[in-house]
Amino acid sequence: MASQADYIEKMQLRQNYRNFWHTDLTGTIAAHPPYCCFSIFCGPCVSYLLRKRALYNDMSRYTCCGGYMPCSGKCGESHCPEACLCTEVFCCFANSVASTRFMLQDEFNIQTTECDNCIIGFMLCLSQLACICSIIACLLGSEELQEASDIVSFLSNLVYCTVCACMQTQHKLELDKRDGRFGPQPAMAVPPTQQMSRINQPIPPPVVYPPPAAYGQPFGQPPPPLVQGYPLLPPHPAQSYPPPPQFQGYPPPGYPPQPPPGQYR
Repeated sequence: MASQADYIEKMQLRQNYRNFWHTDLTGTIAAHPPYCCFSIFCGPCVSYLLRKRALYNDMSRYTCCGGYMPCSGKCGESHCPEACLCTEVFCCFANSVASTRFMLQDEFNIQTTECDNCIIGFMLCLSQLACICSIIACLLGSEELQEASDIVSFLSNLVYCTVCACMQTQHKLELDKRDGRFGPQPAMAVPPTQQMSRINQPIPPPVVYPPPAAYGQPFGQPPPPLVQGYPLLPPHPAQSYPPPPQFQGYPPPGYPPQPPPGQYR
């Protein structure tokens, strides 16, 4: 069990991720409208497909809620992972979406932008407000409060479905980027099997780029310009070839050969 100090330290380290999502939440609808509509009307099915893709289609690596919840690893995932995943996406839909998001962020060192944080925070605050209004209306028994509570609940559900659909579309675009559907990407190995807790997962190593000397340039100078992702090679030295033979007329001298003296021609 990780101590409180380790918990705080690792959470702070994960806030320093340098990569970004391929598309933020505000641009997912324009980036992939059909998939966003699919996510709105069939969110659990989309969550199932995205989690399976995030696991590289290897369900032996599956852990309930991605290993981020106390129940992870205790639901019989090793015996029937497909059934456990179906139960997760239908009974704990919000956790399934969030778990897939955490998995992708930890794998690719992706940070969440301030705009995305504001949208997700607004969704959570509106859900809490709808819950509080429902409790107050139930305790007081007022019809006016009940109508106001229904309106707030409707708005909360609308925002919740919209934000979850945008998040899942964002995850889909990131997986498409990983799988090379947007062009060649840097080669990446399959990460190790999920751990039991996100806090216990090792911190990914920082990305280290080769020094400019690796490109054949002295240290402190930029590398040569790239052409389609490859460094320019130095020009080959000019090769000289022997000149073609020069003939002095035709036939050449000594042809045809003459017979030795004393023999008939």
